Amino acid sequence: MSNFDWIDLDARLLRLLVAVVDTGSVTAAAQRLGVTQSAVSHLLDKLRGITGDALFTKSGRGIVATARALVLAERARELLADLERFAQSEVFEPARWQTTFTIAANDFQRDALLPALMQRLRQQAPGVVLRVIASDVPTPEMLRQQQCQLIISPRPPEGTDIVQKRLFSDRYRVFYDPAKREAPRTRKDYLSAEHVTVLYAPQRPLDLDQHLLSKGIERRFRVMVPGFAGLPAFIQGTGLLATVPGLMREHLMRGLADVEVPVPCPPMPMYMIWHLRHQQDAAHRWLREQLEAVAKPRG
Repeated sequence: MSNFDWIDLDARLLRLLVAVVDTGSVTAAAQRLGVTQSAVSHLLDKLRGITGDALFTKSGRGIVATARALVLAERARELLADLERFAQSEVFEPARWQTTFTIAANDFQRDALLPALMQRLRQQAPGVVLRVIASDVPTPEMLRQQQCQLIISPRPPEGTDIVQKRLFSDRYRVFYDPAKREAPRTRKDYLSAEHVTVLYAPQRPLDLDQHLLSKGIERRFRVMVPGFAGLPAFIQGTGLLATVPGLMREHLMRGLADVEVPVPCPPMPMYMIWHLRHQQDAAHRWLREQLEAVAKPRG
């Protein structure tokens, strides 16, 4: 029988639960919260007494959350968000904001936007921890169930409770290794070459690949990888081509040559997407403004 009463539950315990679930480690959770490992262990014991659940079990050298802990962590995120809104003054002060803000993005969107966003947060809202999760195929449920507070994607999910705003529009470019081949400047050169592309699990091609195929433009794919980060290793030292957003020359494709695509390609828009519940939230609105600011030069 529990020696604790639910009245002992407070925001500190909720933050602790979320931190340990997110990091999968007592040590990492202690570092995130700025406390000692023994303090985390003590508070976990208190939380176990309140919930009547083990919450975490050993797995190899780490720990894994129980099914109940995962459910409680999602409830804790909602309660912490409510407490933040309750405590906020009419004038939002970024410097006093303490939260973990979760953004869903793929490896391209992550590298193109989020390091610059993190620099702004460190300067203006040092209490904000930025958590990045894979966006995969973004769904309304990711926002409705608060798996994340914001999604970055060229393909906004539909829903009357889902809000979107375009961040920028990019043009596709063909990337290649100039030490191994000439630039594919004609349609014939482009279509006679071998290509590498991204194919998301289970069998979801890039929007551009679907578009070109619908126009009767067939390419020979020699390699398909599950994310943009896998492309450069297959291009370097080979004659393979990759047709991807031009902004990648700034990070993932740095060091490779690129030219215009010698076949008609549509532009690639990029949106930030959030749930209607956050539309008027001062903190959420401020962070969206920061993301727009770092995205503006890309447009």
